[in-house]
Amino acid sequence: MKMTEELRKIREKLKGEESEIKRQHDKGKLTARERIELLLDPGSFVELDPYVEHRFTSFGMDKRRRMGDGVVTGSGTMDGRPVFVYSQDFAFLGGSTGETHTRKISRVLRLAAENGLPIIGFLDSGGARIQEGIASLMGLGDIFNANVACSGVVPQIAVIAGPTAGGAVYSPALMDFIFMVRGISYSFITGPKVIREVTGEETSFEELGGADVHGSVSGVASMAFDSEAECFEAVKRLLHYLPSNNLDDPPTAESQPPLAVDFVDILPVDSMKVYDIHLMINGVVDRGSFFEVQPDFAPNAVVGFARMGGLSVGVVATQPAVMAGCMTIDSSDKIARFVRFCDAFGLPVVTFQDVPGYLPGVDQEHRGIIRHGAKVIYAYAEATVPKITVILRKSFGGAHIALGSKMLGADFVYALPQAEIAVMGAEGAVEIIYRREITESPERREELIEEYKKEFSNPLHAAKLGYIDDVIEATEIRPRIINALELLSKKRVRGHLPKRHGNMPV
Repeated sequence: MKMTEELRKIREKLKGEESEIKRQHDKGKLTARERIELLLDPGSFVELDPYVEHRFTSFGMDKRRRMGDGVVTGSGTMDGRPVFVYSQDFAFLGGSTGETHTRKISRVLRLAAENGLPIIGFLDSGGARIQEGIASLMGLGDIFNANVACSGVVPQIAVIAGPTAGGAVYSPALMDFIFMVRGISYSFITGPKVIREVTGEETSFEELGGADVHGSVSGVASMAFDSEAECFEAVKRLLHYLPSNNLDDPPTAESQPPLAVDFVDILPVDSMKVYDIHLMINGVVDRGSFFEVQPDFAPNAVVGFARMGGLSVGVVATQPAVMAGCMTIDSSDKIARFVRFCDAFGLPVVTFQDVPGYLPGVDQEHRGIIRHGAKVIYAYAEATVPKITVILRKSFGGAHIALGSKMLGADFVYALPQAEIAVMGAEGAVEIIYRREITESPERREELIEEYKKEFSNPLHAAKLGYIDDVIEATEIRPRIINALELLSKKRVRGHLPKRHGNMPV
């Protein structure tokens, strides 16, 4: 009886001091335990290692004993699905990562991989615990190693719900998705003070590593939200599309009719006119099912999850409304990483092409568009999941090859009647091929352009050569894709030549 009463008091103490909870709330933040409670099904959380304590040192270490060492770990269910979680407690030593702290996180990551369950981590940390010296750094390295072990085995979702600084930034970067919350989430290797001292640059936490910066400029964050509650709901929704591990099938749902759209209105035949690819996507996938990832980063490309006939798929599309849908360094990175994730977890990839090629310019060339563009080729060629491509209008040059062409292993490739498939647009091609003739007779230019389109850019030409499977109407896109998904549901691909792994361009 005495032990029971003592245990009750200990468990109550684990919740933290009232003053510490108040300080967290005053910053507009939830506590480590509140985050877990809000994410998981009520009463489902089972904690791991709640009583372990940090190792004391003689150099500036806080002498307060704190069970749990500043991180809460365990398992529970989320909408009925079992998951593992960890949540850093900023109230204790700023959520800093010490030896025991990191050991707890490494353990829960490895349990997730060994048991085939998703892992969701809440990061709220000032970085490595300086007082523990090299032990803190070794602990971070162990977390990184566990992240890599989980990669491609179970989905890893990081929620940056406070500061994440120094070496602590690399664990979420090794995970599959990073969600951030405006006003409370910050992530950077070195903070504003160090930057000012070293470079003289003046910046703020928000300007340096806030949610909007990482959501739109750096591409570090998958999504940014206005509140923690909104963020947690997005985590739940994301997991609805994903299997628990790489051996499970993706979850299914009841098929829903798509949003009613008039394809004639939203898809101009004139390849020079812009339109929003989201309208096209929502007119094809199950109603309300499209969940976009990285919507504000490299918006000339659109990636996300959806359902078609109730089946989970990954969607890749170029966006004619931004940069005419040209491929860039950032969009290449965005697409390649997304395709590789889909392939790792058995999600078919549906690609919508309307792309004039790679963005020309000195800046893009000097920053490495060649090696970044190669990532897209590598990702599609490596992927063994069902790959279905629809060419809506433009499909020129290397971009045609890279974005799910037959040459890179697409199972089915369809094109709309207005599609133009060629090395380049008819205007540019004619200027090169018939330069002398146009110089002598400028009035012949438009006639030659039309002849080129009819002879070479016409999708029937590509179909005759076997590079596309059929020329279809826009209203046929959805049924064709759903039929293809059913046909390819048991797809098996013979293994590659023996090798440790390929060397994807970086």
